[in-house]
Amino acid sequence: MTTVEVPHGSRSVVLRVAAVIAETIDARSLVFDVPEDQRAEFTYRPGQFLTLRIPSERTGSVARCYSLASSPFTDDHPKVTVKRTVDGYGSNWLCDNLKAGDEIEVLPPSGVFTPENLDADLLLFGAGSGITPVMSILKSALARGNGRVVLVYANRDPESVIFAAELRELADKHPQRLIVIHWLEQLQGLPTADGLATLVRPYAQFEAFLCGPKPFMDRVHDALAGLDVPRSRTHAEIFNSLAGDPFADRAPVEVSDAEAADAATVEVELDGEIHTLRWPRRQTLVDIMLAEGIDVPYSCQEGECGSCACTVLEGKVAMDNSEILDPEDIENGYILGCQAHPVTDRLRIQF
Repeated sequence: MTTVEVPHGSRSVVLRVAAVIAETIDARSLVFDVPEDQRAEFTYRPGQFLTLRIPSERTGSVARCYSLASSPFTDDHPKVTVKRTVDGYGSNWLCDNLKAGDEIEVLPPSGVFTPENLDADLLLFGAGSGITPVMSILKSALARGNGRVVLVYANRDPESVIFAAELRELADKHPQRLIVIHWLEQLQGLPTADGLATLVRPYAQFEAFLCGPKPFMDRVHDALAGLDVPRSRTHAEIFNSLAGDPFADRAPVEVSDAEAADAATVEVELDGEIHTLRWPRRQTLVDIMLAEGIDVPYSCQEGECGSCACTVLEGKVAMDNSEILDPEDIENGYILGCQAHPVTDRLRIQF
């Protein structure tokens, strides 16, 4: 049995695996029990993810992000779904080793791949295990919203379709609101931009959310661009393997008198509150917010997960690593708080 005696950082929690569900031949869902005193901390929004600390004999541990496939409105326990990938250490370890009753260290829910309005009409795209955050959004919208939901789900063959039975049940239960369109490589070949555009043309005014392998995401972006869907209505979830250890507490950055004197001033809007902070140029936005005790959204602090994405309303920043942001995102003012340093003396930023 896998047990974890103590968490490795102040933010992480040890959760017990309540159940392991075989979804397909190469995908497993992990259902977690959350202790009563941690329920508030593990409240999540549709489309968010958990970061799991996976043991490794070679490095001690690796950190991997897995989307919540459960809905906070319809499921009693949080559930992530893991699909094996070739040479994927984390996914294979979880599928091979975790059983009901085991324990694993987890960071609280994070991520910004979530609808602002569950009443909106939603156009959802998923490929393979990219269905996981999309499924959370789909179930939540049907449970708490009143808009229409269209899902385009790409897989190799019928046996690869994760949540196939649940999707059928939901489509039967909500025939006026939910349309599920399967794209199977075995029958239709790989998805193409033209083919996807033809399928979703009637729904081009919907809010779009997409998750899956990069080639699939590229085709979806091309299809939506061809339908003149603005990037402001297109939301993509991208996961990279985390190289660092987000479970370890970071030591506070010491600031010299000279650095403090040269600090910028930033107004940060978070959850409807505005915080005015001094921002030394060597520190990141996440650093200064944590130092002030502000519950800023973040996970990896490496610029790889997008949890700390926010928008610059006034001023200018420089970023150490911005690879997960598209050029269009950067042009529209999106930044990563864990990678941003002030360039101008005054800034306004909104989460």
